[in-house]
Amino acid sequence: MKITIQDIAPGEEEEIIVRCRDLDEALLRVIHELKTRRGKFTITDNDKIRQIDADDVYYFEAVDNKVFLCLEKAVFEIKYKLYEIEEEYAGTDFFRASKSVIINLAKVKQFAPDFGGRFEAQMKNGEKLIISRQYVPALKKRLGM
Repeated sequence: MKITIQDIAPGEEEEIIVRCRDLDEALLRVIHELKTRRGKFTITDNDKIRQIDADDVYYFEAVDNKVFLCLEKAVFEIKYKLYEIEEEYAGTDFFRASKSVIINLAKVKQFAPDFGGRFEAQMKNGEKLIISRQYVPALKKRLGM
């Protein structure tokens, strides 16, 4: 494997290009790691601006045309739409669980079947979220079921 690193001019966007014959599991893990490690969300907390690592997010929820970023013990409003988060973090641990929720699968403690073909995700912080029945097949596929 050949690795090339190039300096870029100030103001240029950083870019990673992956050239390979087959996209195997090891390479997918590296790509996932790059996407999630660099991901940060800017929030306002008591008139202070902070950045939250994507790895620390438990889930995102849309309520009344606002999107909230939910951490282990705190909730913040963010200026993103759910579809933007879903597109930006495709191929990572973030999974669309319903029309209004995207969960971080890395923060799920366990899944359990629920009424009407739905699933319930118990998060590591004790919260319970519902995975709508239309998203259950994609979840099962992600989990290798």
